[in-house]
Amino acid sequence: MTRLNLHLVSDSTGETLEMIAKAALAQFDDADIRRHFWPMVRSRQHLDRIFGELAAHPGLVLFTLVNPETRARLEEHCRQAGLPAVAALDAVNDALEAQLGQEAQGRPGRQHTMDEAYFARVEAIQFTIAHDDGIGWENWEQADIVLAGVSRSSKTPTSIYLANRGYKVANIPLVVESPPPAALFSLRRPLVVGLTTAPERLVQIRRNRLLSLNESAETSYADSDRVNDELRFARRMFADNGWPVIDVTRRSIEETAAAIIRLYQEHDQSGGDAIMAGPV
Repeated sequence: MTRLNLHLVSDSTGETLEMIAKAALAQFDDADIRRHFWPMVRSRQHLDRIFGELAAHPGLVLFTLVNPETRARLEEHCRQAGLPAVAALDAVNDALEAQLGQEAQGRPGRQHTMDEAYFARVEAIQFTIAHDDGIGWENWEQADIVLAGVSRSSKTPTSIYLANRGYKVANIPLVVESPPPAALFSLRRPLVVGLTTAPERLVQIRRNRLLSLNESAETSYADSDRVNDELRFARRMFADNGWPVIDVTRRSIEETAAAIIRLYQEHDQSGGDAIMAGPV
């Protein structure tokens, strides 16, 4: 197994750099990566303190530093120490400058400024938390997206992920014995999306959930026949109402959210008119 020290040096929160590194590392198997995370590096003194760690744990240095002096000092140190250093956003910035005909502003953490979009995202998160698991159905018309599905079909984590992207999301569990509020079937503004999954996977997820709660897994909640009935009930509701459906069986939360965002953009561009129903 290949071992690598990966140093992530950023003059802001480092969130962007971490996502870039995570996406790239996903393409490599059997690699033992030890991450060293250095956020908010905005002074020469702070940078100098990091050099000792670079020497003690040599490896690859990825950085996003916009201050020319700080960046030059890091690059010079890496050259002298024989460490490869990569500016993670240079190629993108160069391409944008060429296309836009202007230079990048070079302001650390500019994407995290508390502008209108920031406060809209905070509002979306607050709305989504307040409308989890069928709560607050009276306000569903204010949502951007409503997710419907049986228990343990990834509704809540998907909702929270979408909220962090700025979407107001409500979600509702579909239970055979307890029909959802009538308001669900008369929504005009929100996009309603059905989430489904393979019955075998859902049974396993529910059994693991019961075990984590120190409860017996031999209940109707995790019974195969019961799960199949619930899924058929949900799919019939999705079809009857013409809602698009996403099968989350082999999708990560991020992949599910990306599919929902695409559907929402189509929904938004059509002015809320019906979009293609069925599996996505």
